[in-house]
Amino acid sequence: MGSYVPGTEKERQEMLQTIGCNTVEELFAGLPEQIRLSEGPDLPEGKSEQEVMSIMEEAAGENRVYKTCFRGAGAYRHYIPAIVRSIVGKEVFKTAYTPYQPELSQGILQSIFEYQTMICRLTGMDVSNASVYDGATAAAEGVLMCKDRKKDVVFISGTVDPKVKAVVETYCDGQNVKTVTVPVTGNGMTDIHELKEMVERESGFACLYVEQPNYFGIIENIGPMEEIVHGAKGKLVMGCEPVSLAMLKTPGEYGADVAVGEGQPLGLPLSFGGPYLGFMAAKKDMMRKLPGRMVGETKDADGNKAYVLTLQAREQHIRREKAGSNICSNQAHCALTAGAYMAAMGTEGMKKVAGHCTAKAHYLAEKLTEAGLETDADTPFFNEFVTKIPEGSSVTCSDILKALDEKDILGGLELDDRSLLWCATEVNTEEEIRTVADTVKQMMGKAGE
Repeated sequence: MGSYVPGTEKERQEMLQTIGCNTVEELFAGLPEQIRLSEGPDLPEGKSEQEVMSIMEEAAGENRVYKTCFRGAGAYRHYIPAIVRSIVGKEVFKTAYTPYQPELSQGILQSIFEYQTMICRLTGMDVSNASVYDGATAAAEGVLMCKDRKKDVVFISGTVDPKVKAVVETYCDGQNVKTVTVPVTGNGMTDIHELKEMVERESGFACLYVEQPNYFGIIENIGPMEEIVHGAKGKLVMGCEPVSLAMLKTPGEYGADVAVGEGQPLGLPLSFGGPYLGFMAAKKDMMRKLPGRMVGETKDADGNKAYVLTLQAREQHIRREKAGSNICSNQAHCALTAGAYMAAMGTEGMKKVAGHCTAKAHYLAEKLTEAGLETDADTPFFNEFVTKIPEGSSVTCSDILKALDEKDILGGLELDDRSLLWCATEVNTEEEIRTVADTVKQMMGKAGE
């Protein structure tokens, strides 16, 4: 990222004269009057660095940072080893873009290549791109990879993250691709029976997008979905929570064609919502449809290992009508962070994190059940789950969240007046879980008095 260096009046005049203009107004004379401002924007006077810092610190002070968090729903609090921040904090890596001059950027290209390799190992897929903006963008780009002239209907499970679903639908609408929502069963899973009937009725079926685990934290039964989708000559696009892949079957093992997801759990702090990154991987036969950029490993004229940008299937590099996407920028620094995190953790470290997340989430569910909330004991989950307040209770989710808030705890996400989506990761302690359970128990007990 470059610094902003303002030009002097003399420099501006020299630039204007070089292009044959005397004034800035003359430079814009070709624009219609109705779209030109007669006066400059109403901006406040400039401030000193000290004044700006004071304003920003005051604004930042309005943020609420909880000491304890039991909320996920797409962004998760994990422990980040110090070595990750040490590596990614190096000045040579401070860029958000893949480089345009690969011969001068071998270090950055290598970091992206290593990231791609680790994403392939994590997902069980053949190829990965250099990442995209976020998980929702990755999902949208993933389903658009599957459309063609005769197949332009995308099925989206009703169990996916509503925010991701909205982005996918927006992308599809812009490409004149029809989206159809697959119903949800009573226990919060994709209705496989309905999916089968819907696929059989839709001649233009292109793909199914489903998340594993789904938005409610439930581990979906992907096997039958894969058989239905591929039986209809469609594609399976799986959205994945990356830490869970160290424990659950990978998209590659399920037979998915495209794997996408939000990479935030891989060493990126919550940061009030970003920046994050979207990872994308695919089977080899889908490689040329991957959007954005891929880094490849080759050898230079002297036989030394070298890295290059390759298979850039976007309109900057090939004819516009043949481009699969207009994605160009990616989240290279975030991808570097994810790569550093995965390298620092290693295979066993990733498995341990996944194991702690699962164990603590199940312990939290057990304690909340003892405290008076209801959970579905027969539904498998990873590190998120839904609780319901029993019928007849006067307690609401807002009451529970307010009581936890007073103890500096961010509770689960309120789905409705009686349902909360909880999350636990390796950073949550037994003491914190017991405090949450005791608080809920007190609330439920007061309501019963």
